[in-house]
Amino acid sequence: MIDRISNANIQSMIETLRSHQTQATGVNSPAGEAKAAKVEGQPDFFKSVQNALDSVNETQLKSSAMQEAYDRGEEVPLTEVVLSMQKSSLAFEATLQVRNKVMKAYEEIMNMPV
Repeated sequence: MIDRISNANIQSMIETLRSHQTQATGVNSPAGEAKAAKVEGQPDFFKSVQNALDSVNETQLKSSAMQEAYDRGEEVPLTEVVLSMQKSSLAFEATLQVRNKVMKAYEEIMNMPV
């Protein structure tokens, strides 16, 4: 099991999503990309993805800290440690499944005949 997602992995995923968006919209200039990303009244997609990944990373870091505290013999209930490990695992698996679905949808769209 992966204990945490590094910022480099998060940034890599964001850059991959941006490049796919650029290919899909046909926008090549940075100014055009910023204009395409900033639609009035809609939340920034990349900011939402970043926040979700940060939340999963925080959950995993918290779980690791609880495990280490329990291993050191601190007063941490075993049930809390197990629950945090399960939350961390579930959050990571959900993120992985969402990523897989997005990539599959992107591949299907790119393979559609025009």
